[in-house]
Amino acid sequence: RPLAQPLMYNDKVADGDILAAIAREAPAASAAHGATSGLAKALRFQHLPGIAAVLHQADWIAGNFSGRFDVSDENNALKTGYDVEARRWPAWIEAVGMRMELLPRIVEPGDVTGALTAAAVELFGLPRDVAVVAGTTDGCASFLATGAATIGDGVTALGSSLTIKMLSDRPISAPRFGIYSHRLGNAWLAGGASNSGGKVLAQHFSLARIIELSAAIDATTATGLDYYPLSTSGERFPIADPALPPRLTPRPADDANYLKAMFEGIAAIEALGYDRLAELGAPALTSVRSVGGGATNPAWTAIRRRKLGVDFLPALSDEAAAGTARLALMGASRAGLL
Repeated sequence: RPLAQPLMYNDKVADGDILAAIAREAPAASAAHGATSGLAKALRFQHLPGIAAVLHQADWIAGNFSGRFDVSDENNALKTGYDVEARRWPAWIEAVGMRMELLPRIVEPGDVTGALTAAAVELFGLPRDVAVVAGTTDGCASFLATGAATIGDGVTALGSSLTIKMLSDRPISAPRFGIYSHRLGNAWLAGGASNSGGKVLAQHFSLARIIELSAAIDATTATGLDYYPLSTSGERFPIADPALPPRLTPRPADDANYLKAMFEGIAAIEALGYDRLAELGAPALTSVRSVGGGATNPAWTAIRRRKLGVDFLPALSDEAAAGTARLALMGASRAGLL
């Protein structure tokens, strides 16, 4: 039974003592730093009267299907301080003041953790032999949904912001760029998110106008303009500069060329993002799959293809649910259920 209102991924913990303790004890590369971290929330929750466990949302939902409320996965536990390289809860978490007995046991994403309870079978009309498997985060699920599975595969999300992820053979961690790595089996999913993206385009043109202007763009030539499209000052990745100003001048008289220059600028940021991962130890980019609204724009895609210089492969799906289905399939196969 929940004892408190849940805190979502972007909710902040304002307790200065909690944040200071994490900053003091956590390794610099840990994803547990910051006011929105899972560890900060766990430290806040652990003093509730009658508490039995601290759970991530995915753990609690899975527990309602299986009756088990003592298990979580490596991806959801990352920002709670779990050491995905050593595959254990590290000792420094206890030094922060966390009651270790409240933390769940951690398994690989996709591992079978139980079967449906009789109550779940009756409520949902499912067969009794349905397996419950450990989940993952939305970003990892979206990556898996595309079909990307080989070291060097990249996935770019072109939504309101620009997000890139790539499969690496080693973990990449650079907190100043907002980069950390989720473990996926024996590989690692590393990436970062820029403040650039579709929201910048939307400040200047409606969607209908973007479609209209895109049809007039010659993607085989370059404007020669060096834009860094941002809505306001400040960038986190691939440049870590809270004061970085937008660069959207000079403006061509022709709106199609102005949009083209913004496409070029965002594509350059995307290329710099993959280069930044490579500088930090990730493998060279070998292919890109694209998701999000911007992925459907032919002119932008052609400009990106020219900037990145790698194969552009179709995404099998852009639905995170398809990624969790693939994860469950892999987990069931590992458990010999298929």
